[in-house]
Amino acid sequence: MLDFSKPSVARMYDYLLGGTDNYKVDREACAELLRMAPSTRELALVNRAFLVRAVRYLAQERGVRRFLDHGSGLPTSPNVHEVTQAVDPSCEVVYIDNDPVVAAHGRMGLAEDPSTTAVLEMDMRETDKIFESPRVKHLLRDDQPVAALFISVLHCIRNDDDPWDLVRRVAARLPAGSYMVVSQLASDDPDLRNEITEFMDTVTGGNWGEVRSLDEVNRFFARLELLEVKEQKPVEVSLWHPDSDLAPRQRSKEWIEYGGVALVKPAAESSA
Repeated sequence: MLDFSKPSVARMYDYLLGGTDNYKVDREACAELLRMAPSTRELALVNRAFLVRAVRYLAQERGVRRFLDHGSGLPTSPNVHEVTQAVDPSCEVVYIDNDPVVAAHGRMGLAEDPSTTAVLEMDMRETDKIFESPRVKHLLRDDQPVAALFISVLHCIRNDDDPWDLVRRVAARLPAGSYMVVSQLASDDPDLRNEITEFMDTVTGGNWGEVRSLDEVNRFFARLELLEVKEQKPVEVSLWHPDSDLAPRQRSKEWIEYGGVALVKPAAESSA
């Protein structure tokens, strides 16, 4: 049975983006979160803009036509399939989310075209199950590059579940020449990390992971080749390949979305 008595991370994010698929309990949790970290609304907008830029970049400049979006959340326009299919209508997108409400909204709101777009109700941690699903097998059918997205979702996974290994497992299953897009809520203030992690874990009934340090997020990219950055390290995502000085910015940065876009190295090179 669905429980609407507790906030949902997806619905809270929807509220912060100005959406309508949220409830009073989500809005109240967001109010407390904004008290702890006043820049959180701008942070959500910054992250959404990064998603759009990264996906458009991969479709336009890297020729990627297949996308696997882990922890896709409630549909927000423009979504991944809208961005990619504006570049090429043949682009294929598979969305993964274990929230049944998210999956239902996705199937209704995405105007799902069975030939190009699918929503799978699965746990993003179950890599083998995901890659054995018929729809993802179809995405990988002839070894064309795939972009795997983990955008603002890895903080929903506890350290005990090893999100770093999850990223490695997915990268290992992708065809040669594929890409990873990763962003994660991060802060180098341990008190803030602990306060928000404890709050989110409590209000969501345990459906939360960890706000991580920048060094912990760096580890997601250990075997990947970062693109469009001056150094081989992630960035606060509003700085990644900015396309306008008018793009959203955070007034303060108690915590940030930290990440980047990366090429998956061949197995022999990544293990060297």
